[in-house]
This record gives sequence, structure tokens and C-alpha cells, in this order.
Amino acid sequence: MNEVISKGKVSARSGMASLQVAGRISFAAAAASLVLLAALHVLSPELDPSWRMVSEYALGNFGWVLALMFLAWALSCVALFFAIKSQVRTIGGKIGLGFLLAAAVGMSMAAMFDVNHNLHGLAAMIGIPGLPIAAILISLSLVRNPSWTPVRRSLLWTAILTWVSLVLMNVAVFTGFSPTGEISPDAWVGWANRFLVIAYDVWLMVVARRVVETTQ
Repeated sequence: MNEVISKGKVSARSGMASLQVAGRISFAAAAASLVLLAALHVLSPELDPSWRMVSEYALGNFGWVLALMFLAWALSCVALFFAIKSQVRTIGGKIGLGFLLAAAVGMSMAAMFDVNHNLHGLAAMIGIPGLPIAAILISLSLVRNPSWTPVRRSLLWTAILTWVSLVLMNVAVFTGFSPTGEISPDAWVGWANRFLVIAYDVWLMVVARRVVETTQ
């Protein structure tokens, strides 16, 4: 009997350690994507961040840095899926987990197919709306868990922030294009695009950090 209990404790500790590793990977990958985005502004200063989209960094000499950014973003989503799937118990939350993986697929596609490729648009259609849907559904599920009570406010606010960034992005896109279909240099779509990346990563980091805290 004692041996069975001992094995159970070892298994539980091993499971918690795995969740902590996944949480750390998710946090680090999200942070890395932000660092890579910042690096692109230094490496490709010729692209005006106020009206040039993040994906347009593929047009310069450092498209590989952009690809790494998208891959880091995708890795953060996948790692977070494994870190929190056992704590997401509502139907809505489980649907949110599906959208989280869908967002990872979109981000991975964006890394493989740059802005010049026909599939880049599909990648955006999957990844950009996928994460906000995942964020709100997962957050609403996690706040029901008592262990997530200390971060309830930050969890919900960052989830809402992903939707705010998505709305601002859409507004910027629809108001920034000229009748000929070109983006005006006076547009602010570039800033909106970058704010979206930051908002998405912040939510990922908030959730991942809490996973690490609860598994220590």
C-alpha cells in the first residue's frame, strides 16, 4: 500500500513538473516573440512602423527573424495548451483550447508563407481572430478555478485587451486604405498591428506565469 501511495506521489510530482515546464516554455516563447519584433524595428528601420504591417518585414533582409517571431508565437500557444488543458473543465473552455491550437496553426503558416504568398492571408484569417476567441473562452473557464482567483482580474482584462486590439486593428485597416486599395502613409494600421501582437503575447504570458506559480 505504501509503495502504491509513494508511486502516486511521484507521478503527481512528475505531472506538476511537466506542467511547469510547459508554462515556462510558453512564457519564454511569448517573450521571445516580443524581443524579435523589437529587433526587427532596429534591423529594418526603412519600414515605417506607423503604417507598415509586421508581416512586411519579410520584404527586407531579415525575413528569417520575422519567421522566428511567428514560430515563437506559435510555440507559446502550443505549450500553453499542454500547460492548462487539465485545468480547463468547461465546454466553452475546451472550445477555447481548440481555438488556441488553431491560432498556433495560423502563426506557423505565417512563418512558412510570407506576405508574398497566397496562403499568408489564410494564415491571418486563422491566427488573428483565433487567439482572442481562445483567450476569452479559456479565461472565463479558468476564473472558475479557485487556484486562479489571485489573477482573476488580470486574466480577464488581458483577454478583453486582445479583443480591443482586434477591433482597433480592423478599424485601422478599413480607414487606412485608399480607394485604390493602397495603405495611406497617414494611416495608423502599423501601430494597431503591433499593439495586437503585444496584447496577444501579454495574455499568453499572464496565463503561463500563473501556471508556473501554481506548479512550484
